[in-house]
Amino acid sequence: MTGTLVESSATRVLPPELDRRYPVIVRGDGVWLEDSAGRRYLDAMSGGSMASTLGHSRHDLVEVARRQAEELAYVHTERLTNPAQERLARELVSVAPDGFTRVHFVTGGAEANEAAIRLARSYHVERGEPSRWQIVSPAQAYHGPTTATLSLTGRPGLWGSLEPYIASHLHIPPSTWRFDPSGEAALEALDRALEQAGPENVAAFFCEAISAAALPAYTPPKRFWEGLAERRERYGFLICFDEVVTGMGRTGAWFAADHLPLVPDIIATAKGLGAGYAAIGATLCREHVYDAIAQGSGRFPLGHTWGGAPLLCAVGSAVIDVLREERLVERVAERGPRLRQELEDALADVAMVREVRGHGYLLGVSYVDPRNRDELLPADLGVAGRIDDLALERGLVILSTQPTGDGYAGDQSLFAPPFIASDAELAEMVERFAGVIRDVAAEVERELEGRKDGAAGAAAPAGEGR
Repeated sequence: MTGTLVESSATRVLPPELDRRYPVIVRGDGVWLEDSAGRRYLDAMSGGSMASTLGHSRHDLVEVARRQAEELAYVHTERLTNPAQERLARELVSVAPDGFTRVHFVTGGAEANEAAIRLARSYHVERGEPSRWQIVSPAQAYHGPTTATLSLTGRPGLWGSLEPYIASHLHIPPSTWRFDPSGEAALEALDRALEQAGPENVAAFFCEAISAAALPAYTPPKRFWEGLAERRERYGFLICFDEVVTGMGRTGAWFAADHLPLVPDIIATAKGLGAGYAAIGATLCREHVYDAIAQGSGRFPLGHTWGGAPLLCAVGSAVIDVLREERLVERVAERGPRLRQELEDALADVAMVREVRGHGYLLGVSYVDPRNRDELLPADLGVAGRIDDLALERGLVILSTQPTGDGYAGDQSLFAPPFIASDAELAEMVERFAGVIRDVAAEVERELEGRKDGAAGAAAPAGEGR
């Protein structure tokens, strides 16, 4: 392989987008990435997927992995355990919300979410309620690329040709400023979904405590969470949180659940647990979920080859050590609100920017039609793609998301820097990002002049069904 950009015709890799040219990144250092031509990029997306929370090329984490590999890299955990797995389980329980006592290890976020589905199902079956299998979840969501996790989102555009394999779960609309700022409409939709499924058939409500890719840095209002807890108590389903992104400090707490007025029953986490140095995920449950299995069959089968492997778990424990010793969760909690304000101030006079959301180092920017600021941008403008492409040209790694066909979300951008970024590096990220948004917004306004089309986002009529 040669050159600084790789096209699908010049690689044996099957890339996500065959018509895209990919920069060849050869090294990283802190919050900086470097391609094969020596060009440097500021990493405002923690490796591009919000996983590299501790930055690139940390020799302490590499050394932990080396030592563990020399001692014991791998054993399967179906019949064996190992000190690294046992230690990491203890460490995770110690930072999890109250009542979480058990951990099941996997190797990524989608696997952790699938394990949460299996765990919720097992809980009800073990308690003698085998009819409970249905899941209710927000329509505007993303929980992974497997068929089981894709079924948790109500976005048919993500299913594509996989739709025949998608389970028939039920979905409710998000409580955003466009549809339901109070949260009451979402609760009414939840009630309709429960009635449609039959409450006795519902296993879980599955959601993100604070959203990442689907609705960057969004969380429903307090009233929704209170109403959800009331319905859990009334109907007996579990609440599962996808904290694949938000776990391990991203929002200024060890878990985003710590910000909310309820405690979930099951949490899935991944990205920040390995911090980009190991492929590891975990599904945590509260004691009553564990007790149902312990007092029933005593089995939670179907493990993963690398789940709980000592090499991966040693890195996970080292990540927790770094977060504690360098007080990085506290740093994100303290610095996050100022970072949000700085980003908001930098974009304050851009009419295309509707909202800057933020929780810790998970920030989101949503865009609207600058002609009225109440409707989404026409999808044919491709604003999200323009923003990402121009940012990359200017040496900044971010991620933007496209409008959805149901009108629940328009063009949006994620801003999720590594926790170790200095104030000067954060300031440069904000400056570069704001410059990109200003230039794209100016182009968009020129192109919209004289257009009479409405924007692309009329509200979907119901949203809670498929």
